[in-house]
Amino acid sequence: MPRTDFNQLLEAGVHFGHLKRKWNPKMAPYIFMEKGGIHIIDLHKTVVKIDEAAAAMKQIAKSGRRILFVATKKQAKEIVAEKVQAVGMPYVTERWPGGMLTNFPTIRKAVKKMATIDKMNADGTYDKFSKREKLQIARQRAKLEKNLGSIADLTRLPAALFVVDVQKEVNAVREARRLNIPVFAMVDTCCDPTNIDYVIPANDDRAQSIAVILDAMCAAINEGLEERRIEKEKEAEENAAKEAVAEKKPRARKAVKVELEASEAEAAAEVVAETAAE
Repeated sequence: MPRTDFNQLLEAGVHFGHLKRKWNPKMAPYIFMEKGGIHIIDLHKTVVKIDEAAAAMKQIAKSGRRILFVATKKQAKEIVAEKVQAVGMPYVTERWPGGMLTNFPTIRKAVKKMATIDKMNADGTYDKFSKREKLQIARQRAKLEKNLGSIADLTRLPAALFVVDVQKEVNAVREARRLNIPVFAMVDTCCDPTNIDYVIPANDDRAQSIAVILDAMCAAINEGLEERRIEKEKEAEENAAKEAVAEKKPRARKAVKVELEASEAEAAAEVVAETAAE
C-alpha cells in the first residue's frame, strides 16, 4: 500500500487548524505551531495516522465487512457520496437518523418499507390507489430515499465508522462507542480526539482536505476488496481442482476393478482349458 504524499496534503490545506482561542488542549500532540492566531497541524503525524487508518480499513474491506461513512456538513456531502459510492460502501450525508446503530432493526424496517413501495410499483398494486394515496406514498418514498437510500444495502451493523467532523457527528460517534464499533475520524484542532480509535488530525472544513483523505481511505478499501476477490477466485479454483481429483478417483478404482475382473476371467478360462486338455 503506497505511503501518503506529504506534499499532496500540504497543497490541499490539510495542515490548517482552527483559531487558537477555539482549540481543544487534547489535540496538543498533533499541533506543530501557531501562526497568525491559527494552529498549524503537524502533517508528519497526519501522514502516519492516515497510513495506520488506511491499513486498518484495508483489512476490514478484505474481510468482507462494511464501513459506514458519515458526513452531513455541506462541504463534505458531495465528496463523500461520490467517492464512497464508487467503492460500494454505505454512507450518510443527510441528517443522522437517531438510533441508526443502537436501534438498527427499526432502521431496517424503514428500508424494507421502501422496498415494499418499489414492489407495489412493479406489480401494479400502486395503480389501484387513489390519486391522493399515490401522492402520499410517493412523498414517503422520496423521504426514505433521501435519508436511507445510501444505506439500503447495509443489512447488518457496520464493522467501523468513518466520520468527517466529530463535533458535528457527535451522535453517530456516541452510538458507535456504545456498541464498541471502531471509529475513524478526521479530527480538527477544536475537537476532542478521546473517543476516536483512529484519529486523523486534519482540516475538516476545507473540501480539498476532505477529498485527499477520502481518496487515501477509498484506495485502501479498493485494495482490500481486490485482494478479497483474488483470494475468492483462488479458493474457487482450488475447490474445482479438488472436485476434479475426487471425481477421477472413483473412475480409476472402477478401471482397476474391471481390469482385475478381466484378469480373473482369463485365469479361469485358462484353468478350464487346461482341465479339458487333461
